[in-house]
Amino acid sequence: MIVVKVGGSAGIDYDAVCADLATRWKAGEKLILVHGGSGETNRVAEALGHPPKFVTSPSGYTSRFTDRQTLEIFEMVYCGKINKGIVERLQRLGVNAVGLSGLDGRIFEGRHKDSVRAVENGKVKILRGDHTGTVEKVNTGLIELLLGAGYLPVLTPPASSYEGVAINVDGDRAAAALAVALKAEALLLLSNVPGLLRAYPDEASLIRQIPADDVESYLEFAQDRMKKKVLGAAEAVAGGVKRVIFGDARAGQPITAALDGAGTVVS
Repeated sequence: MIVVKVGGSAGIDYDAVCADLATRWKAGEKLILVHGGSGETNRVAEALGHPPKFVTSPSGYTSRFTDRQTLEIFEMVYCGKINKGIVERLQRLGVNAVGLSGLDGRIFEGRHKDSVRAVENGKVKILRGDHTGTVEKVNTGLIELLLGAGYLPVLTPPASSYEGVAINVDGDRAAAALAVALKAEALLLLSNVPGLLRAYPDEASLIRQIPADDVESYLEFAQDRMKKKVLGAAEAVAGGVKRVIFGDARAGQPITAALDGAGTVVS
């Protein structure tokens, strides 16, 4: 079992990811695709007159502040446009894909955090009305049912809170939790950079190897959203996933290249 997470930033080649995925699926590999959609969500939110608001926690993590209107835009883009666009690509390539959010069947479940601590102008503030959380539980029954029937699951946030409320969760950490729950051999975190860079944005500064027992010490090299990827990698290897690879989803055969060792390998 291989869990592939592909981000939603500018430059990602979904056609290349899907073509590579389809080839490997037809060769008999079991794969699950998890995707984001942040770039398109930002564009749509701007167009709808409700621009995105990003907050930075006291510990330095950047995330989207998700009020109810933002959540609805998020669902429209992630569960609608991006998810169905990927499913369509895979169907055209002969793969019987099924697109679901983590809310469906409570695949991803966690606690609803309705307020968030954010640093603004050097001061810590409490922002209320948030619809976010962290995946604490993965309910694999529906996933296993689909895989057993020959379908390829294509998953995306949001998740479900324990009360059944939709919550925005980080896709990389959700993919890590999924990989742990399914005892995956590998977790691929594909984005618009070649891996973790020692001196971002210099791609020549790629870090090729990270020891599994020392992942969090590499957080200092992670910029912005890459911090969540490194955190997800740490959670995955701690949960028993043998390899996590930060790979490049901009061209070529992104999945095959990552599995062959391109990018940053955590093992």
